[in-house]
Amino acid sequence: MFTKLTGYLLAILALAMAPATAADYKPDTPTSVEGATVLTVDQTKALLDKKTATFFDMRNPLNFGKGHVPGATLIAYREKSAFAPDFDVAQDSFDLAKLPADKSTMIILYSDGPKGWKSYKATVLAVKAGYTKVFWMRDGFAGWTTRGLPIE
Repeated sequence: MFTKLTGYLLAILALAMAPATAADYKPDTPTSVEGATVLTVDQTKALLDKKTATFFDMRNPLNFGKGHVPGATLIAYREKSAFAPDFDVAQDSFDLAKLPADKSTMIILYSDGPKGWKSYKATVLAVKAGYTKVFWMRDGFAGWTTRGLPIE
């Protein structure tokens, strides 16, 4: 006997089994940014311990509030551009004025992890804006927490 409930359950099952659409696919970020240095989580932790760099988190305020690298400052990168190295910056919103005025300050940018396009894009923009000591923790907050490192 086919009931309304059975129909709903079949519809839910069909949706759950449907392949991801192109809009659901988020490719990994590139592995480098010209003019910046990519850091491992361990290298990043060493710089945090030495207190020689300023950390910036590109994630949204909600995720930042759930936890972040100790001492990091939130600069939420709002992206609407494609997940591609040649992204259209005009579609995004990033407040470069929140970075240090001294463009020779060592800055470390991060977001979610290897699929964290926000930090990739922010790193590209920081280099283009003339910052000379730009570091990108590509493994992001996901890599940081996987290693069991401290968060605030």
